[in-house]
Amino acid sequence: MKRIALVTGASRGIGAAIALRLAKDGFHVLVNYPTNGDDPIDTLAAIEAAGGSAESAPADVGIVEEVRAMIANIAKSHGRIDVLVNNAGICSFVEWDIISEAIWDRTHDVNLKGAFFCTQATARLMVQTKTRGRIVCISSISALKGGSVQAHYCPTKGGMISMMAAFAVCLGRHGITCNSVLPGTIETPMNADYLAAEGNRESLERGTCVGFLGQPDDVAGVVSYLCAAESRYITGATILADGGESVKHL
Repeated sequence: MKRIALVTGASRGIGAAIALRLAKDGFHVLVNYPTNGDDPIDTLAAIEAAGGSAESAPADVGIVEEVRAMIANIAKSHGRIDVLVNNAGICSFVEWDIISEAIWDRTHDVNLKGAFFCTQATARLMVQTKTRGRIVCISSISALKGGSVQAHYCPTKGGMISMMAAFAVCLGRHGITCNSVLPGTIETPMNADYLAAEGNRESLERGTCVGFLGQPDDVAGVVSYLCAAESRYITGATILADGGESVKHL
């Protein structure tokens, strides 16, 4: 029986790369995407082309009822979840003084509340089925440093780290590990417009130790390790995948 991995927000970008990597690792991957968002057809096709297996798992993770229904459907269809990757996230680049309540609420609903209730529902199933599972949150270097157009986004990513630390304490006795991965600047559709603006790419590249920006596969490799048997003694950890951005002093 194949192990089951659920990756939220996996229709493109980092989530798609994680889904493909886990499929190559032998998981049957459930590709989550919001029902009114990007169709995951490209992710599913890439996994099939690589010889893996996957299916879609639609739900807006910012809506708790949809999260619970998704996990219930997975439990009914597959009986278990071995890996949860909380990757779904949004970030509209907005100056601090014009962030509206609606922008704040939606960002927190998807990024942090969604990750919490996906984790809660999945962990309940893992405990019930005695699955020694893996839960990974895709946080961000923005959890550690400020951003001039991310005052609403940074708190959600910091909250993910604290949340995984708490769940590591709660779930360790069940053999479930909980960790956070903090990408630096990774080239994805979400930041394409920002990187295209004059000077932004060059400035960000100079801010790394390696001199270039990351790709989604650079994050997927870290997640792959955290979901492997070899990582059983790593929990409550915060792992940077930022090209050294957090340690370089300009």
